[in-house]
Amino acid sequence: MDLVAVRTFDSIAQHGQFQAAADELDITQQAASKRIATLERQLGVRLFSRTPRGVTLTVDGQAFLPHARELLRVAERAISAVTPGRRALRVDVVSRRVAPGTALHAFHQQHPDIELDVVTLVNSTADAALAEVATGTIDATFRSLRDTHREVPGGLSAERVIDDGIHVLVGPRHPLANAERLSPEDLVAHPIWMPGMVDAEPIGFYQDLAQAFGLTVDAVGPSFGYEALLAEIAESDRLATFIGEGTRFLWPESYDLRRIPIVGPTPAYPLFVIWRETNAHPALADLLDHLRAGHQARRDRDVWLPGWAR
Repeated sequence: MDLVAVRTFDSIAQHGQFQAAADELDITQQAASKRIATLERQLGVRLFSRTPRGVTLTVDGQAFLPHARELLRVAERAISAVTPGRRALRVDVVSRRVAPGTALHAFHQQHPDIELDVVTLVNSTADAALAEVATGTIDATFRSLRDTHREVPGGLSAERVIDDGIHVLVGPRHPLANAERLSPEDLVAHPIWMPGMVDAEPIGFYQDLAQAFGLTVDAVGPSFGYEALLAEIAESDRLATFIGEGTRFLWPESYDLRRIPIVGPTPAYPLFVIWRETNAHPALADLLDHLRAGHQARRDRDVWLPGWAR
């Protein structure tokens, strides 16, 4: 259905005159009449009856009017959903379970009036995510930028706003299960199992972490999802895995999993927020201010970062 004709119909219904509607739409009265004639042929009914003072809606016109206005409202929402500056602030959080998702949730709680579109570019490389930012498809993304040593293409800006501290996750029978905190040295004799990693950024980070502290990080084996991983960790007396402090998992109470922070220092996965410098979305500045404030508040921690992130 021609929405231009539907909009013309709505305007004529409001004004009761073809000429007044044509003036509002900046078209001729003849063009308005032609649009309505085409719409009436498409519907197979008459929408208006002419009177000495203008036009009135027929019974069919009255029946069509609320639906026509709903069509126009839906069209407006559809346009707003994809128009920068009008649509919701669209942010890629990689996964809703991990630190960027947690940070964006906190932002929403502080700014419930700001409309957000939370997206996850699953299995997308950093280059692909930055390309989406550059074209304006998304307003911001979070990446470690390991492979580019923090460099981003021209026209984009990047700022480190999350240092996601690493925790160890073990089951109740693991030798480390009763520890309240651990140092990186405490993990040397305990292999860390992280199956199914395919993204070059986390793979590279955990390689750097293992090399820095003499750890063994085993990424061999297929991934059957977080649920399967947590079940295996819970049942094992030797398996341990890394989990970010900003990662949110739920598991059955019967698993009795232990989430133990690493300190002295705390290895942290660095995440940069990347945005397009010319992006004029009114809510983007609010998001950046929120992220900066949260990062600044945690900067006094004893954190280890790989050299490329510092």
